[in-house]
Amino acid sequence: MEDTFFKIHQNLPREGRSRYTRKAFRMLPKLVKPRILDIGCGTGVPTLELARLSEGEITEIDIHQPSLDELTRKAEEDGLSERVKAMYGSMFDIDLPDERFDIIWSEGSIFTIGFERGLREWRRLIRPKGFVVVHEMVWLQPEPPREIYDYWKSIYLGTRTVQENVERISSCGYDLLGCFTLPEDAWWIEYYGPLEERIKNLRQKYNTDSDALAMLDKEQREIDLFTKYKRWYGSAFFIMQKM
Repeated sequence: MEDTFFKIHQNLPREGRSRYTRKAFRMLPKLVKPRILDIGCGTGVPTLELARLSEGEITEIDIHQPSLDELTRKAEEDGLSERVKAMYGSMFDIDLPDERFDIIWSEGSIFTIGFERGLREWRRLIRPKGFVVVHEMVWLQPEPPREIYDYWKSIYLGTRTVQENVERISSCGYDLLGCFTLPEDAWWIEYYGPLEERIKNLRQKYNTDSDALAMLDKEQREIDLFTKYKRWYGSAFFIMQKM
């Protein structure tokens, strides 16, 4: 099932969303060759963009070895392997020294551990007055319809509005430098549209595999719900500095 999930999601076009990685990075003060920890990096589209933007040293951590292997291959192709280092591991137990990094970066992965828990536990890894940048799912409006609320509650209890996340940032030991939401078309063009096309193709490949078809149905339901309720939820970048 893990292999099926990887085949559904691997190599979906993400490069267009690099514009938002760049926007978030440029909201940070200028740093000279910073040390960056990319948590939950996947195949590393943001990782490689950060390497180009920062000219710094990037350590990326993920629990999916095939994704790390793909990232290592791409870093070598781009001539970035000297500054991009893969590390297999869990964000729940990061075995790295305190205050090692200038920046922690997490695009679409902090939900695994939870917004507040991630900010609190990762804080030790950043130098004094270092930075954390998180891309997180958010409600765009309060009191969403019950259908979409119950769906996301079953997946991630921590989904909140932008303002609710902002209010939690200071209690976790950070100052907010800025935040912004992604436009609606970013999610459709860069994720849900290509994902729906992938699902159509995989249905033919797995037409006799009931488990795989069930997984494809689950992914299709998320797409259908996004189409129906896209004005209610999306994602936002939060740019923070350690107090």
